[in-house]
Amino acid sequence: QLQASGGGSVQTGGSLRLSCAASGRDFTSSPMGWFRQAPGKDREFVAAISRIGSSSYYADSVKGRFTISRDNTKNTVYLQMINLQPEDTAVYYCAAGPRYYGASTSPRGYSDWGQGTLVTVSS
Repeated sequence: QLQASGGGSVQTGGSLRLSCAASGRDFTSSPMGWFRQAPGKDREFVAAISRIGSSSYYADSVKGRFTISRDNTKNTVYLQMINLQPEDTAVYYCAAGPRYYGASTSPRGYSDWGQGTLVTVSS
């Protein structure tokens, strides 16, 4: 089970940190990812991190503004977001891939999904 939190409403240029707490099974051997879905749009990749956090991947639209990290001692993944823009407005979902798999930028690379947390950025 994945529980995402930390969403909210901010103004342009603001910051938020999303958290995704994992429970129910050992996620420390799983790649983790963040995706988002804006109203009327498909779910899109945001960021992903490898099992031990040695590698991370970002969508071009968030590079330099978002940072994904994980604390395997807490079974938690984070998404630090700075300089938020109105186009970042979306429901953000965390996801976990199968154990021992590599991180993926595709939703098909993930087997477990959280319920989503809403991020709203106003201009």
